[in-house]
Amino acid sequence: MEKEGTVVMFKNWTLFEKAWLVVSTVIILILSILWDDTLLGTISSIAGIICVVLAAKGKIGTYVVGVVQCTTYGYIAYGYGLYGESMLNLLFYLPIQFIGFYLWFKNKKSPDEAAYGEEIYAKRLTTKQWLYTGAGIIVAYISYSLFLSRIGANLAGLDGLAVVLSVVAQILMIMRYAEQWILWIVVNVITIALWAIILVQQGGNDWTVFVMWCAFLVNSIYGYINWIKISKAQGAV
Repeated sequence: MEKEGTVVMFKNWTLFEKAWLVVSTVIILILSILWDDTLLGTISSIAGIICVVLAAKGKIGTYVVGVVQCTTYGYIAYGYGLYGESMLNLLFYLPIQFIGFYLWFKNKKSPDEAAYGEEIYAKRLTTKQWLYTGAGIIVAYISYSLFLSRIGANLAGLDGLAVVLSVVAQILMIMRYAEQWILWIVVNVITIALWAIILVQQGGNDWTVFVMWCAFLVNSIYGYINWIKISKAQGAV
């Protein structure tokens, strides 16, 4: 029975997707042991990997794992003075996991419609929607970065940009737009730089969090490719 459940869970997954999930998780676990990472950092990193892989695959379960990831990561970020990252995860990501789960479940495909194993319908942004999105990002970034500077947050400029882009990307994600992944790619590059600077300047044993973000970058590139493929398949149908 357990074997049958596993087969159903990974139905329509490619060999690359299965290998990516297993290998990235194992690497995080091994590095956490070698680098004497904190237990919380290890849990957050592994949950993060599983969460984004499921998102790239279009699986609703991403929001279930996301509750664990954003809670633990928000706490870790707060300890390093990354208040923007902490507020983003605890005050925004955490409650939106439940909203995202509801909206994706509401738009769930039937098993026969899921050509690539995805469970939801993917949409695309129009040029007009892109313009509105870009304008909103600029205004929100300037405002939020100034706020972070006022409360003494570390690296307020980078932190603020990562947070604003993350909020917009998350909104696009729950609304099922493929272009979310373009923003996630930028967010991941910024956050990799953010954690590299913080860990070098302040020290700490949470390097698996840094590795997690590197894995997020790879996954976001694949996520964009896969969601474009999904949207084209829907158009063909």
